[in-house]
Amino acid sequence: MATALSEEELDNEDYYSLLNVRREASSEELKAAYRRLCMLYHPDKHRDPELKSQAERLFNLVHQAYEVLSDPQTRAIYDIYGKRGLEMEGWEVVERKRTPAEIREEFERLQREREERRLQQRTNPKGTISVGVDATDLFDRYDEEYEDVSGSGFPQIEINKMHISQSIEAPLTATDTAILSGSLSTQNGNGGGSINFALRRVTSAKGWGELEFGAGDLQGPLFGLKLFRNLTPRCFVTTNCALQFSSRGIRPGLTTVLARNLDKNTVGYLQWRWGIQSAMNTSIVRDTKTCHFTVALQLGIPHSFALISYQHKFQDDDQTRVKGSLKAGFFGTIVEYGAERKISRHSVLGAAVSIGVPQGVSLKVKLNRASQTYFFPIHLTDQLLPSAVFYATVGPLVVYLAVHRLIIRPYLRAQKEKELEKQRENTASDILQKKQEAEAAVRLMQESVRRIIEAEESRMGLIIVNAWYGKFVNDKSRKNEKVKVIDVTVPLQCLVKDSKLILTEASKAGLPGFYDPCVGEEKSLRVLYQFRGVLHQVMVPDSEALRIPKQSHRIDTDG
Repeated sequence: MATALSEEELDNEDYYSLLNVRREASSEELKAAYRRLCMLYHPDKHRDPELKSQAERLFNLVHQAYEVLSDPQTRAIYDIYGKRGLEMEGWEVVERKRTPAEIREEFERLQREREERRLQQRTNPKGTISVGVDATDLFDRYDEEYEDVSGSGFPQIEINKMHISQSIEAPLTATDTAILSGSLSTQNGNGGGSINFALRRVTSAKGWGELEFGAGDLQGPLFGLKLFRNLTPRCFVTTNCALQFSSRGIRPGLTTVLARNLDKNTVGYLQWRWGIQSAMNTSIVRDTKTCHFTVALQLGIPHSFALISYQHKFQDDDQTRVKGSLKAGFFGTIVEYGAERKISRHSVLGAAVSIGVPQGVSLKVKLNRASQTYFFPIHLTDQLLPSAVFYATVGPLVVYLAVHRLIIRPYLRAQKEKELEKQRENTASDILQKKQEAEAAVRLMQESVRRIIEAEESRMGLIIVNAWYGKFVNDKSRKNEKVKVIDVTVPLQCLVKDSKLILTEASKAGLPGFYDPCVGEEKSLRVLYQFRGVLHQVMVPDSEALRIPKQSHRIDTDG
């Protein structure tokens, strides 16, 4: 027999795909798949020295996969840690006599320890930068009054306010976290700042508490206490008490929120706030996969209002969302509409138009980059001018489309190609080895495939006419991309048994006679087959299960 398999070979094989069985496969299913492949790859069935050597390698690989998956202990280790876990030394998991349940408990314990170490190193920074822009001179002009002033022909756009805030977290233990935050604000030449320190402790699985201390140049010291508690599995309460010290004395404040899950996607809130701005608020929030809906009513001093808002979530790769809201109260009425869209892996760009009486028209642009938020409220006019509404709506849309087409899309495409190229370079030697193993497996299958085809033809059964695996380009917008597929007709025909072909829900690159022709790219399997003398065709994504023959695959030849 050939020598033992190398560590690289063991680490790069998916044992379930190799045997073409489900991850929940029973011992009988494993044994049947093992016997079938042993009959195909047994070295004694091949006399040619080269084929015999290739058969030995593949036979050993199949035997190794069966040995691991047929033993409950090693299978549990493989399911949790992968192939490298089978060779680990010094870990508690190497105690092979443990039951699968004990192994999983050990894994969870080690995972908690790793999570605690990771928490010690994480600061979880969060920040917000808000820059207010006064652009009212674009629409509210006073040409007659200032026509003699030098430079009055150009609209004056200025930054009239700015706010910057930042916070970091420092986990002290698995239950204690220190939080440091600060902020700076300025408006029309006047500004100030504050700094806060908080200590949070998770008291149990049902609640936590937080102490807060703060100070600023505009206000005196602040002492606060926050409490959270799950009352029932469907109901929780939060309470925030604060004492603000200032030259006018002590200003106490209290906010309590009671929330209840009305159903799987709907939460109802009751809020009571007492202090400088006392109010009572009730709201219902419904959040599903396709929409987010909120209705709220507040009675308070100085503001009472009613609010209704709706957001629709499109099920696309860019996570596009459109939203609209209506808010009416003693302060006036505000209508707001907008949209947001994911422009990169960690960035979301949004824009909204706010139209209010007496607030006027404003454009709000927001960019979320990981845990950082950049917000730009642009005040366009104090009046309800149709021109301001039009430009606030159309302007951002035109700018976004131009930037997305000319900058963002080419950048993302270049980044993706760069990542794929790097991935191909890192896996080049492994893919070459996989290709050679697949070609060797196909040569070993030839005799078995010939017998299978003869048996299937005798009963007008399942014949694989053509089968291709890899990257297909059917979209006209991607016509410049290169098709990358391999012929897998023989490997699929070899898997046919009793006029049926069943592939499990896993990547097909691990099947005997297969390999990955386009690492990191979307792949599909296209099969043209004949059953009972009639042609059928099907195309499925890489990781989707496949069962043939099916009536729905039949090619209609009428006409």
